[in-house]
Amino acid sequence: MKKIIFLISLTTILNCNSDKNSSKFKTESTDLYNPISENSVQINKDKNTIKERFSAPEGYDWIDEKPDSFGYFIENFKLKSYGSPILKYDGSPISTQHLHQAVFDIDTGNKDLQQCADAIIRLRAEYLFKTKQFHRIKFHFTSGDLISWNDYKNGVRAFVNGNSVSFRKTTDFDGSYQNFRNYLDLVFNYAGTISLHKETNPVTKNTDLKTGDILITPGSPGHIVFISGVCKNNEGKKLFLLSEGFTPAQSIHLLSNPFDKNISPWYNLNVNSSETKTARYFFKPTNFRSF
Repeated sequence: MKKIIFLISLTTILNCNSDKNSSKFKTESTDLYNPISENSVQINKDKNTIKERFSAPEGYDWIDEKPDSFGYFIENFKLKSYGSPILKYDGSPISTQHLHQAVFDIDTGNKDLQQCADAIIRLRAEYLFKTKQFHRIKFHFTSGDLISWNDYKNGVRAFVNGNSVSFRKTTDFDGSYQNFRNYLDLVFNYAGTISLHKETNPVTKNTDLKTGDILITPGSPGHIVFISGVCKNNEGKKLFLLSEGFTPAQSIHLLSNPFDKNISPWYNLNVNSSETKTARYFFKPTNFRSF
C-alpha cells in the first residue's frame, strides 16, 4: 500500500484507498445499472483522441478549447486502440472491464503509485512539462510540504523523519524526462486527494465547468474523476466526459455512463447536486474544483 511509511498518523486518509465495504465504490454491482435506452452516441472506434473518438450526442456540439490550454491537452490526448483493457501497474488486467470506453496511451509505472489523484496530477504535470511551464510544476505532500520540479531537477530531495519532512540538495542538475518521472513518483507517493483538494479552487456554477476540472472526495476512501470533454446544445445545457485513475494503480481510463446508456459515455452533471454517481464511485457531496 503506498504512502504507508509517511506520516503514519495520516495513513488512513491518504489518496484514493479502496474500501471494499464503502457504499461509495461501485465496481461490480450490476443491479445498479439500469440503462434508459440503447446508446445513440457515435463512437468512432478508429480514431485515437478523445475528441475524435467520441461524438457529441444529437443536438450537442463539442466546446472548443484554446489550443494552449490544459483542456485542449486532455481532449486531444492519444488513446490506445478501442477495446483496450485496463491494466494494473504489474501488467495484469483488472477484474472490471465493462465500465470504461477508452484507455489513455500513457504508462502507469511499475509500482502501485499512480492511483486516482495521481492520474490527474500526472496529466497536469505532463501538460506543464510539454508547454515548458516548468515553474508551475509543483505539488504539496499531504503534510503540506511543497516540492517543485525546479527544485527537484536542481538536486533537491525530500527526507522524511516520522512526521517531519526536510529538503536539501544532494545531487547535480538533471532536467531529463526520466528525472521528471522520478519526481512524479515522489509526488505520487506522498500527495493525494487531501493535498489536491487544497491546491484547487471550487467551481460553483455549471456554466463554469470545463475540461480539466475535477470532481473530488478528499479523505479515506477518497477519489477523483476529471472532466475530459464538454459539449453544449443551443440552450446552453452541457454534457461531460469523465476519466479517472484508480486503486491499485492502473491505466487512466474514460468512463462509460451505466446510468444513462442513451448518452453514454457522456454525463449530465450539476454542481448543486447532493450526490453525483459515476461508473465506479458515488461522490457525496458533489465537489467540483479547478486548477
